[in-house]
Amino acid sequence: MNHLSSSCASEVTRNVVMDGKAFAQKIRAEVAEQVPAFVADAGRQPGLAVVLVGSDPASQVYVRTKMRQAAEVGIKSFQHLLGVDTTQAQLLSLIEILNQDDSIDGILVQLPLPKQINETAVIEAIDPAKDVDGFHPINVGRLSAGHPGMVPCTPLGCLLLLQDRLGDLSGLKAVVVGRSNIVGKPIGQLLLNANCTVTTVHSRSQHIVEECRQADILVVAVGRPCMIGDEHIKPGAIVLDVGINRIADAQGETRLVGDVDFDAAITTAGGLTPVPGGIGPMTVACLMRNTLTAARQRLLAH
Repeated sequence: MNHLSSSCASEVTRNVVMDGKAFAQKIRAEVAEQVPAFVADAGRQPGLAVVLVGSDPASQVYVRTKMRQAAEVGIKSFQHLLGVDTTQAQLLSLIEILNQDDSIDGILVQLPLPKQINETAVIEAIDPAKDVDGFHPINVGRLSAGHPGMVPCTPLGCLLLLQDRLGDLSGLKAVVVGRSNIVGKPIGQLLLNANCTVTTVHSRSQHIVEECRQADILVVAVGRPCMIGDEHIKPGAIVLDVGINRIADAQGETRLVGDVDFDAAITTAGGLTPVPGGIGPMTVACLMRNTLTAARQRLLAH
């Protein structure tokens, strides 16, 4: 039986919940503080080109958020809005123009793309030095080899949050649930590079509960609402919930939930990111960080 008073219990909960919004603000403040030095050296602001094809409402919201935050930290943004019937050749032509534009340090093509456009071809067309999403095969290879390069924003945010909470991650057991190219694989590689012992759990894995319960760090990114419960979590483990799922209740009202059953996990985890307000805000903040990193590296290369 839990004999904690309600005030003590609420204090414990506050200590367990990891505030992604506050941490994202910290990242953005660091970028904003460092931008003036780049401007002094380069004679211009760092430049970010954001390309949106079509009118997907969620994508429009993401693009507006990225443009607003870029302005707040001193990054000059260039928005390119293309119609839903844009051809692959037209998009590739725009990317080539942006590749050659010296005022552009980062290129972000908002995904998903309309069905007539091959996402892989688009990603591979972006100059790896301007690939602030970190999806280009060259940057994927650099991450795998432990070499410097652009790192995907969401995994980078996860790593920074873990290091802020735990310090040195060496020797910790990390389990990543999910093996996507956008989150699962790169966060696994980042944790391996940080000297964790890393296991990846996926749809074909056996004994998933047992695997997860060994983790000091549990990162969940599978897109299945509330898949992970307290039975998956080692007491005191740090749990990062990367999932964003919209579900409806019996009355038809919708809400956002993660891949982790928050109410169950909060009783066992030593640290837990909420949805919303956890990993999501850090993704955009790390895009700003990546843009400044790309700008610095391009300035040094010239």
